[in-house]
Amino acid sequence: MTDTHSATPVEERLLINEDEGKTKKKKHKKKKRRHGINANTDFCAVDGEKAVDSPSIASAASTEEENENRKNTNVEQQQQQANEVEKEKKSKKKKNNKKEKKDRKRKRSSKGIDDDGHDSSCDNNGKKSKKKRKKSMKQRKDKRQQNSSQTQKEMAVDEKLISSSAIAYYPEELKHLQLKKNQEETATGTNNSTSNQEEESITEVADDGKNEKNYVNSSEGCPSVTKQNGKAYSGNSNNNITLLLFYQYVEPPWDESQFQTALRFVTDQGHLYGLTGRMRVAHEGLNCTLTGSRDGVRAWCSALRSFDGGRSRVYPSTGERRTEFADTEFKLTDDLPPRQRFPKLHAFEVVELVNYGLAGRRAPAISAHGGTHLEPEQYHEKMTEGDTVVIDVRNHYESNIGRFVPPPGGAKVIDPGMRKSTEFPMWLDRKETKEMLRGKQVLMYCTGGVRCERASALLKQKIDKEADTKELGIKGVYQLQGGVDKYFKQFPTGGLWKGKNYTFDKRFAHAPPAVEALERKKKVLGDKDDSGDDSGMLASSETASLTTQDGAGPANAAEEIMGKCEACHKPWDMYRGKRRCPTCGVPSLICRDCFEADRDGRKKLGRDIRCDLCVAEKVTNKRELREREEREMKEYERGLRCKLGQDQYDPPVQRKHAITRKPKPNPERTTRLFLKNMCSKQMDEGKLLEVLHPAKVTHIQWLTDRHTGKFYGSAFIEVKTAEDAGSVLALDGMVVLGRKIKVKYQQADEKDIWPIPNTEVSV
Repeated sequence: MTDTHSATPVEERLLINEDEGKTKKKKHKKKKRRHGINANTDFCAVDGEKAVDSPSIASAASTEEENENRKNTNVEQQQQQANEVEKEKKSKKKKNNKKEKKDRKRKRSSKGIDDDGHDSSCDNNGKKSKKKRKKSMKQRKDKRQQNSSQTQKEMAVDEKLISSSAIAYYPEELKHLQLKKNQEETATGTNNSTSNQEEESITEVADDGKNEKNYVNSSEGCPSVTKQNGKAYSGNSNNNITLLLFYQYVEPPWDESQFQTALRFVTDQGHLYGLTGRMRVAHEGLNCTLTGSRDGVRAWCSALRSFDGGRSRVYPSTGERRTEFADTEFKLTDDLPPRQRFPKLHAFEVVELVNYGLAGRRAPAISAHGGTHLEPEQYHEKMTEGDTVVIDVRNHYESNIGRFVPPPGGAKVIDPGMRKSTEFPMWLDRKETKEMLRGKQVLMYCTGGVRCERASALLKQKIDKEADTKELGIKGVYQLQGGVDKYFKQFPTGGLWKGKNYTFDKRFAHAPPAVEALERKKKVLGDKDDSGDDSGMLASSETASLTTQDGAGPANAAEEIMGKCEACHKPWDMYRGKRRCPTCGVPSLICRDCFEADRDGRKKLGRDIRCDLCVAEKVTNKRELREREEREMKEYERGLRCKLGQDQYDPPVQRKHAITRKPKPNPERTTRLFLKNMCSKQMDEGKLLEVLHPAKVTHIQWLTDRHTGKFYGSAFIEVKTAEDAGSVLALDGMVVLGRKIKVKYQQADEKDIWPIPNTEVSV
């Protein structure tokens, strides 16, 4: 047998190297012989080069052989790893096949079929599978019933969610243009409109007697994207904004822990669903004006319905557990432009949802004394009755641009002429007011309904407890459910309303939706006739049908401008800019021409340009108005203290400090304190007592300048108890009337006369 083994490449290289080494050795030996050099020497004298001896050649060959061996070993290792991977794959396939076989057997056995394909349901062993199938069928039926009951409950809850579209009455062409504009605003990220001056500046609105800044020129107008359950949560795809208005009183009021829980919940959920706007959060409930995406707003509403705060109630008749927000009515307006979105979410901690000065024990219980709620259709009919008066519970500057106007022979509308809500209890207590209510049924209305809750409860409480009010013979107290906002949704052409509805959101003021659509159509599309356009929702025939169902004449009846410019007295109904009445501080109603003339320097809007209420009351300066308000407040509080008695009487609380501060420790039981850095121009006894409430102050020593005798912002006070002193000390560092006040304990010296005579608190 001949050896058929062929030489490897490595072996061939080694053989070649050995041959080359032998030839080189022969050549060097010949050279050495020629020059007479010993053959064993390593250097050649002539060439000066190093001779390559046989040991160096062998070492080079060995290193190359080692490198080749390493390569071969690496290749073998890779092959072994590949083989191992293939083995693992095969083993996994075998395991999976076994599992599949077992699963098939289980399925066959559950269906009553054995391995041979026979029906085993008739066997004794098949009885168990029948029972399992029956149980599964029952479980499925129960789930279906539960799902159907849940959907029915959700449908019932959705009846309290009242939504409408701001562009529902737009023609199709105008709808398309509006949606396109909304998309452009969202794409550019803008939230302000340069066409309207009132949306270019900071507008301060007096919300329920308290000024709040409404920042209009913000660029945060695009619907935000948040995360819900680990997923990105975005708004609606049409880039429009939804506005939410709602309120809810809770009785009994939340305690401090429940209040903090509710505050955290509404703010956290608001950030979760990307909402912005204002939340007035009090121990007595919530009052919110919010904006967001369509889906985000609705998701927030459903989350609030399920929130109980540990106070859910079980109805004994049905056994159903309901939360405090289960019956809350949410009023939504969809398809608003992105520029009408609030820039951020702000939660206000307040004492009252509406600042009537009726906090604590002064507040009438709504559940016991609240007025009868009438839906818009019922309220509309009541206004046509003759023995009826309608009280506008809003501020005068709101009713100045729009209000209800009942038909001849119907109800009489009463405007209390208020600049802020704290004036309503005093107005209701006047003799001339009571005479206007004698023998009448009383209707009340406001923007969203929240102001009517306490107002109607206060009147009914007076009827129940005060003899002079009871003898008036008032036939009933009613309020408009959902306010003017809900009335517009039911009567889109205005009904018995004339003018515009003042709002505390970024619409500022708006007409009924059908009327607003007509105005918008004329402005954008001109006076084109839509009667031939079947798709237009404001065709002349459809407009006529809308007006007949309202029963208030043509739609343009609500287009009448109710207000007048305070400077030139021409018809005007839009509050613009940040100018306020120089005497009372309410928003000024100035037309565009006068506003631009004042801005350009062509016409000066001086201090003689006042609101119509100040002109009617002949109020010329702030001091005169402030002194009159303080005098009326003291008279009202004095009369209330006589009716309730000293033990039941509590001073009014109008600041949020009373609910947010916690008393500081007072180890020495000091009742005398020193206050400094107060506002010397605005601080007086009434405002200081208001800020320090619930601490009861007995004496105040105002510190004045020796030479001028003017108050410079410091005072000593004496409180009733050491606990009251700790409550006052908690105000240290808080901002009051624009200044950060300083408070500290100041024990009276033995040489001092304290309290000083004639420093007693008057009220």
